[in-house]
Amino acid sequence: MAQSNAHVPLPPNPNPSVPKLKAPPESWDMHFHVFGPPQEFPYAEARRYTPPAAPIEHWFEMSKAIGLKNGLLVTPNIHDIDPTVTLMAIEKSDGRLRGVIRADSGLTLERARNLKTAGIRGLRFPFANFVGRSFDVAQLEANVKIIEKMSWFAEFQIDGEGLEKHAELIGRLPVTVMIDVFGGVEPKNGLHQPAFKTLLDLVRRNNVWVKLTCADRFMLEGTSYEDVVAMSRAVIEAAPDRIIWGTDWPHAYVYRARDVPDDGKLLDMLLDFAPDEAIRNNILTRNPRRILGIRD
Repeated sequence: MAQSNAHVPLPPNPNPSVPKLKAPPESWDMHFHVFGPPQEFPYAEARRYTPPAAPIEHWFEMSKAIGLKNGLLVTPNIHDIDPTVTLMAIEKSDGRLRGVIRADSGLTLERARNLKTAGIRGLRFPFANFVGRSFDVAQLEANVKIIEKMSWFAEFQIDGEGLEKHAELIGRLPVTVMIDVFGGVEPKNGLHQPAFKTLLDLVRRNNVWVKLTCADRFMLEGTSYEDVVAMSRAVIEAAPDRIIWGTDWPHAYVYRARDVPDDGKLLDMLLDFAPDEAIRNNILTRNPRRILGIRD
């Protein structure tokens, strides 16, 4: 059945507000995407949605408006395993960007070496029910060998159910692990839910990181801001030196104009997530550089 216009993602807010939080120099947006433009970078046939174009030039404008200089570009579902749009964006960035591409069982070591030279620093595994992908152990094992040789990280887009089921496997991987979107754990279910306890157990391991993104997505689905803040603070307290943050621009899950996120206000949430200025500054500057292997 064809989707109605009510289910077509909207473009991002072109005029984000100036945040109250003045980000320190060299701050990073560690999670955003680029969409096309499709006439130059065609969308994948197997995509889950068809968003408006959101080219890298628009992210440059948004990041400047809210005071962020650098970014980690994550190849989205609509471009699947084709990294072309990500590589071209990095090339245009004058050294400001690094990239994460989607896991590919056919990736060779030679290709991986070329991708690392071009700025790629990790592979993302979209293993979650809400993206229609089950946990693929075979693909993970095929890619982990390459991740280890490249000194990349393995990034998991996962849900709470998958996190609980596969925590032991994730925790014993011989590579740096990045868990995004709170591990898909629902903040509205509280800090004592089994999935969140599993997330905390994982993040206490020295090789496991968490990416704080999509607070607005949880809130759009009925989670209170107070619950998002509580979960964010608990994760940061568990591993303040292994937490990073990102806008999730251009927010492709938004279908109603009044719900389009304001990226300036998203940045301001960090004032509540990490009230300690030193920790907050590390989340925006030092921690990103560490996981990306950027030396001072």
